Amino acid sequence: MLRTALLSVLLLLGGYASAHWLTRDFQVWTDEGARRLEVALHPLPAPAVVVQGPGVAAHDLPALLSEGGGVTLADFFYTRCQTVCLSLGSSFQQLQAALRDRPNPGVRLLSISFDGAHDDPAALRAYARSLRADPSVWRFVRVPDEQQQETLLRRLGVVVVPDDRGDYEHNAALLVFDAHARLVRIFDLAEQQLALDYARHLARTDAHADTHAGTMGTL
Repeated sequence: MLRTALLSVLLLLGGYASAHWLTRDFQVWTDEGARRLEVALHPLPAPAVVVQGPGVAAHDLPALLSEGGGVTLADFFYTRCQTVCLSLGSSFQQLQAALRDRPNPGVRLLSISFDGAHDDPAALRAYARSLRADPSVWRFVRVPDEQQQETLLRRLGVVVVPDDRGDYEHNAALLVFDAHARLVRIFDLAEQQLALDYARHLARTDAHADTHAGTMGTL
């Protein structure tokens, strides 16, 4: 009896220790949760891939994200998608409306296609028009080079799996990039208001820091 009890205790302690290590002090329980925690703790620089789209000539992604300073809310999609991308498009339409209601030049939207072979600038332009996207707020790009596209998806942890119908299964999230082109937070699609509030706060913080740095430079 005592031996059985002791063995049970040891098994419980072993299970607790394993769970503690696997979930990083019980902060996460899934691979996606681990990815989001890792990004929050260690911001991830966007890889230097070339993107292009309507009004965006071939451009380095980090340069595009840091252009003019500010914070970028981004998502990944493809124009032929009839499932989760519709929800992403609707979410970004709401984000665009919110940014128009309370203008904030420090926050902008970017949709990145992972179907670069199909979603050329003309296809992206038509898609943007269908969503009534304001190019001053919301831009659309693709990564024309397939190898660079794979690098981008892998680096940012975006899962894209081709199915047998010529479409894709993929995860959906709202990605926040700071003024230095670093991925700093990842939010669920249902957390769009939280993502927007965080982006606005980060933009104000960055602007304040830049102003303070400029003031110190004149002393």
